[in-house]
Amino acid sequence: MPVVPFKFVGAVALAIALPLAVTACGGSGDDGNKIVIGTKYDQPGLGQKNPDGTLAGFDVDVAKYVANELGYSEDQIEWRESPSPQRETMIQNDQVDYIVATYSITPERQQKVDFAGPYLITGQSLLVRADNNDITGAASLENNKKLCSVAGSTPAQRIKDKYPKVQLQQYDTYTLCIDALKNGGVDAVTTDEVILAGYAAQSPGTFKVVGDTFSEERYGIGLKKGDSEQRNKINDAIEKMISSGAWAEAFEKNLGPAGIKTPAPPTVDR
Repeated sequence: MPVVPFKFVGAVALAIALPLAVTACGGSGDDGNKIVIGTKYDQPGLGQKNPDGTLAGFDVDVAKYVANELGYSEDQIEWRESPSPQRETMIQNDQVDYIVATYSITPERQQKVDFAGPYLITGQSLLVRADNNDITGAASLENNKKLCSVAGSTPAQRIKDKYPKVQLQQYDTYTLCIDALKNGGVDAVTTDEVILAGYAAQSPGTFKVVGDTFSEERYGIGLKKGDSEQRNKINDAIEKMISSGAWAEAFEKNLGPAGIKTPAPPTVDR
């Protein structure tokens, strides 16, 4: 049996390995490729995990639309729960490609991450038990009322800054706040109106949204700081979703049952 030179064997092995390596890496939309998206798992109408493991809500639909425009099919999405206090860290540590999770654009957050959008504008409000008649707005909370919000969230910080006399309790998720409200542990829950409306719709006759909104929250899609190319692509996708009518359709499907009128879509920041 003839001896095959070592250099020849190495060259053949390399020639075989290279196409395999190229195939394994693939590009956007390749079957072996995934995109990791962060969202909430406990916000009805926006981002909620169903008993069968699927996700539903307006944020979820926005995230899917953007992923599709970036070249990823729905079965190539890997979802990751993104609690409010952990969002910036998850982006900075490359645990997600982007986050769509009722994520308000603020100057403080923009020092750590970038935002595409906004894709929705809402405002902070209050949720109380249906039989409550003495909480009518944020100022009425200063009369020894217990208020719940999520740690690390914009609504929680606003209460601290503007209503320091309020007894603020902070939990990791809004579900825990809603449970405390239902059980009488707190008198009200505060966050953005669209989030509260989702909870009210989930338990008809149990809760109600009260008072006027007392902020403007601009929801953006959070991504790695300095990734202007990806930010531009996501902005293009948001604008296409709005112009195609898919944005209004997604809002009406997910939040219409809560009694919220579909708002005018926002103008994307460029």
